[in-house]
Amino acid sequence: MVTSTGKQAENGQAAMHRPAVVTAEAWEAARRELLVKEKVQSRARDALAAERRRMPWMPVYKSYAFEGPNGKVSLLDLFEGRHQLIVYRAFYEPGVYGWPEHACRGCSMVADQVAHVSHLNARDTTLVFASRAPQGHIETLKQRMGWNIPWVTITDGFDFDFGVDEWHGTNVFFRDGDQVFRTYFLNNRGDEQMGGTWNYLDITPLGRQEAWEDSPAGYPQTPTYKWWNWNDSYVAGAEPDLKWVEVSDAGEAAFREQSARGG
Repeated sequence: MVTSTGKQAENGQAAMHRPAVVTAEAWEAARRELLVKEKVQSRARDALAAERRRMPWMPVYKSYAFEGPNGKVSLLDLFEGRHQLIVYRAFYEPGVYGWPEHACRGCSMVADQVAHVSHLNARDTTLVFASRAPQGHIETLKQRMGWNIPWVTITDGFDFDFGVDEWHGTNVFFRDGDQVFRTYFLNNRGDEQMGGTWNYLDITPLGRQEAWEDSPAGYPQTPTYKWWNWNDSYVAGAEPDLKWVEVSDAGEAAFREQSARGG
């Protein structure tokens, strides 16, 4: 069988009907047409994140205990002094396919996607994975797979209480002093987009904490781009690097000029 592109279908598979092949000008026109729809989607995503920042909070009164690399820790300890905490329930325990050499394949793909956590930490946010496997197994797994994500062992009913006892999911918490609040939860296909710094920040109550965001009054916000840094160079409380401010300002000005020209 021959496809519309003149190539023979292989292995009995149906012919692949490819899109039209066009000139550079026609391709650019098609890209710009699609870009209009993509911008609509981006604005909708930003609006949804803004609505998420206004969700009500649920106080967490029950105490929870986990095992970490250095012993027992509480839910409050998992924040590591920061105000925001994201906890992903990863399935790694007896009975999970792959045990003990591997965690769940889907949860492992999530772990493979996680960006360097220093960028989250710089936005007052801690990311933690939680499973029921003992710490010895977790540390061995992390070393073999090249994962550096903080990862604790669930020892009580945390997974049941927060909807992740039978399926993976991501819970978000906020700490006000010693009081913890649950602020957001997602699972199922909601988890498949997670891993990037921006996606994680977009599900937190404070968001990206950048000046352009639509956030409630009094929320922390800093100029866009200025807080960005190399993952080994963040210093808590440090002012933005003056050279980087200069570089990012120039880049933003060039981008806006190009956009004004329709580029």
